[in-house]
Amino acid sequence: MAPMCQYSAATEGPETGVPDDWHFAHLAARAVGGAGLILTEATAVSPEGRISPADLGLWNDRQEAAFTRITRFLARHGTVPGIQLAHAGRKASTDLPWRGGAPVAPGDGGWRPVAPSPVPFREDHPVPTELSVDEIRRVVDDFARAARRALRAGFQAVEVHGAHGYLIGEFLSPYSNHRTDAYGGSFENRTRLALEVVDAVRAVWPDDLPVFFRISATDWLTENPEDERAGWTLDDTVRLAKELLAHGVDLLDVSSGGNASGARIQTGPGYQVPFAARVRAETDLPVAAVGEITDPHQAEEIIGAGRADAVLLGRELLRDPYWPNRAARTLGAEPRLPDQYLRAG
Repeated sequence: MAPMCQYSAATEGPETGVPDDWHFAHLAARAVGGAGLILTEATAVSPEGRISPADLGLWNDRQEAAFTRITRFLARHGTVPGIQLAHAGRKASTDLPWRGGAPVAPGDGGWRPVAPSPVPFREDHPVPTELSVDEIRRVVDDFARAARRALRAGFQAVEVHGAHGYLIGEFLSPYSNHRTDAYGGSFENRTRLALEVVDAVRAVWPDDLPVFFRISATDWLTENPEDERAGWTLDDTVRLAKELLAHGVDLLDVSSGGNASGARIQTGPGYQVPFAARVRAETDLPVAAVGEITDPHQAEEIIGAGRADAVLLGRELLRDPYWPNRAARTLGAEPRLPDQYLRAG
């Protein structure tokens, strides 16, 4: 199960960012439904790293304890509990998507977003504060601290969120990163934060447990570096994948888009699978495919044809929590049922 935000945590007081009964029921249902791995929604490493005030976080003891209850249940039902750690960058402090997702001002419970450069996500979004080098180092430390908490909470896989135009992805792309210091300009400089975060997480994460990295394989913008709308490209992703492997990443979760509000994205069944397939063909880093994968035979073909090492489902698991067990039956395998449901097997 791919990470999917629920925007359902408390927004103030001691329960801020704490997973509650909704999160438990939501994740537990997918474990009972047979998912082999569940990645929690983007979980902020600091208060200002939340996409919305209602996002989950992992920067305090109360959050850690609440996650522990969830991971115990997932593991008990045969699912590997994983967590995606994130910082929303310039796309932070927005309202709930079903209320329009507009920016939330500091006086209304929001905060001033931060970014690699003072470039807003859209014209109607606030200009973010450019991070200083010292503040960038604090972000790296926040990821490491959150990873330590995740390990104590029982997670067995951790994913660094570098996709969809959030902070790490903003640093990667020349479209959103206009810096001229050691964190901007060249490919090496724009990828510096991503690799520093990976190193910090890998340093506190056990060698026998995996670290994933989620990437937007392309910004869906022009690939001409001389164009002001030049963005991150698939060539860049392949190049970074080799670096991530050398820094201890075990799997690249290959998505796309999210960094440019006006980008035209050509969607369709499995539309992002070719991105994963190219990374897998040109590097030694295992990959996960995502994007409008809805049918068991479709998912089986992606793996069987060697286009990806794993398939992550998002919206399809919102529609059908028991999709994995249904897919097992469709493909001639035995579904994994809890004892309480065996009489329905």
